[in-house]
Amino acid sequence: MNQSIKNTMLAVLTFGGGTALLCLLIFIHINQGSVSIPYQVVLDAIFSPEDKLEHHTVRMLRLPRALMGVIAGGALAVSGVILQSVTKNPLASASTLGIHSGTYFAVVLSTVFVPASLIGNGIIPAFLGGIITFLLVFALSGGNRATPVRMVLAGMIVTFLFSSLTSVLQIFYENETAGIFLWGSGTLVQNDWSGVQFSLPIVFISFLLVLLLSLKLDTLTLGDDVAIALGQNVAILKFVAIIAAVLLTSVTVSVVGPIGFVGLVAPHIVKLIGYRKHFPLIIASFLWGGNVLLLADILARIVDPSFSELPVGAITAFIGAPWLIYLVLRMRKRKYGEENTAIIAGKITTGFPLKIIIPVLILAIIAGLGISLSSGNYGFEPITTWQALVGDSNEFMKNLILELRLPRALVALMSGMLLAASGLIFQGVLRNPLADPSVIGITSGAGLGALLMMYVFGVSAVWIPIGGMIGAFLFFIMVMILAIRAQFQPTILALLGIGISAFGTAAIQILVVQADLGVAAALTWLSGTTYAKGWTEVLYYLVWPVVLILPLLFIRIDILDTLSLGDDTAKGLGLKVMTVRFQLALLATLLAACSVAAVGAIGFIGLIAPHFARLLVGPANKRLLPVSILIGGFLLVVADVFSRTIFAPNEVPAGIIVAIIGAPYFLWLMKKKAS
Repeated sequence: MNQSIKNTMLAVLTFGGGTALLCLLIFIHINQGSVSIPYQVVLDAIFSPEDKLEHHTVRMLRLPRALMGVIAGGALAVSGVILQSVTKNPLASASTLGIHSGTYFAVVLSTVFVPASLIGNGIIPAFLGGIITFLLVFALSGGNRATPVRMVLAGMIVTFLFSSLTSVLQIFYENETAGIFLWGSGTLVQNDWSGVQFSLPIVFISFLLVLLLSLKLDTLTLGDDVAIALGQNVAILKFVAIIAAVLLTSVTVSVVGPIGFVGLVAPHIVKLIGYRKHFPLIIASFLWGGNVLLLADILARIVDPSFSELPVGAITAFIGAPWLIYLVLRMRKRKYGEENTAIIAGKITTGFPLKIIIPVLILAIIAGLGISLSSGNYGFEPITTWQALVGDSNEFMKNLILELRLPRALVALMSGMLLAASGLIFQGVLRNPLADPSVIGITSGAGLGALLMMYVFGVSAVWIPIGGMIGAFLFFIMVMILAIRAQFQPTILALLGIGISAFGTAAIQILVVQADLGVAAALTWLSGTTYAKGWTEVLYYLVWPVVLILPLLFIRIDILDTLSLGDDTAKGLGLKVMTVRFQLALLATLLAACSVAAVGAIGFIGLIAPHFARLLVGPANKRLLPVSILIGGFLLVVADVFSRTIFAPNEVPAGIIVAIIGAPYFLWLMKKKAS
């Protein structure tokens, strides 16, 4: 086929087809609603408006929402194009670089402490939050030397960190942040034209600015040195382009909340068609970004025909997470080898003998349990606690300590031990020092399975861990399939796990909204908490894996050392590598599922504990296992104490405490490797 004819057909498909699809989606979107309005009435409301309720519904509610979808989707897509060009990172977007979480956190923070700064829908704090987040991610991932996957990994961890801090604010200032939960999940709901009137001029000016920069941006694709040789001031060009990209994101977040993955999906659709030059790429991405977001909103209302407002951000995550996985696997084939993506696990710095480390850790745990039992709303009461334990106290204090505080502390201890053991096994089996049940998606699978049992099937509590195990097992199968395709490359696999985790989190978010959980209750469960946990959790979910599975791991832990020698050597030593790897990963999945069933989705324990143990006793897994287990238990006991006491009488979910500690540690590991 003649090249010019082919180009013409591509242009017709991209721009003509995209415009036709956009018109069709707008028409379908406007006709969706809790009240059925005939097509002719919709057309009359648009072209011959009258003072009727149906006409007002179309013109003041449905039409602004549809147009807001086009504007927001287009702005996010253009922002994605700019971020991908400036960072030379095909995985970059406002969501994968953490800009969404930074803008959202800044708006919530301003809502609580500086409400006067929210003039103009809070675009000023949103913009500042976005800029600061981008600079943070860029610096932590290594600046100009950062690889694409490392930058996205840093963005995802920053997202975890800001999401945890946002949850803290929402839990403690529930009244001030009322109504933000749905907005925070991304929603196109509009009650009038104010959102469109506010965002349209800013998006239009930013769009024109970006178009003016399009020729200069083309030179960036040739490399900074070539761009400089062609007379470009690269630093100023990047600065202006990033400002425009963050502004496009900020104005969108300030009106419709953070909606992820549109900036990733839409530009790649256009690039797959064949466009690389920025001028047509930017225009086409705006068009297809609007299509993607409108389609997601239509699907959200098809999935939830009750029109109780399913967050469109959850639907875009459903679409975007598999897309991210596809892109990562596609990139892997091109240029990212294991050498460039591995992240060190930590070096041996102490080499203390086990006969010193283990007694010290046990004493630390006993001290932590003692502080946990003695701390509460009545202050720190060690003497009263001792009297209750030896039976020399009043009945109230005895019940308080033995029936509430003791089982809760044991839940924290055992859950931390299980998560740490699970993390260590996953790191050994997948040969991935970044592996952790939460990082590679197992925890979100378990959480999804448990939630499905609770709120969809409505079964008794006994079935919740079974649901968690089924969910964890299914996500584990997905991770293993992807791990084989990714050839177990550490950072690539972690990124794939984050995609799976985002998929599971989106499903959990949908269930939370559908189940109509209270905002604080939903956030608490999603973050993982030891609140109100007691003997039931200890006996049903935690004792038997501690008694049965952990001893089994102690017997078979030497196999991990054999696996660390490489598959060929392990096979040469007579090991059935795939079978052993599957068996150990299955045990690790069971441990994570039991922990999730007891305390919800608590992340990072499985990452931090084994890494810290390596710093103490070195890489031998037989030494690592007991130390990791004890450190994991100790960490969650300490997190539980802080969760109850730091803002007493209010509580912060222990999972948030762990995330606020774990996310910086993870970023420190990345920064250490990058430098």
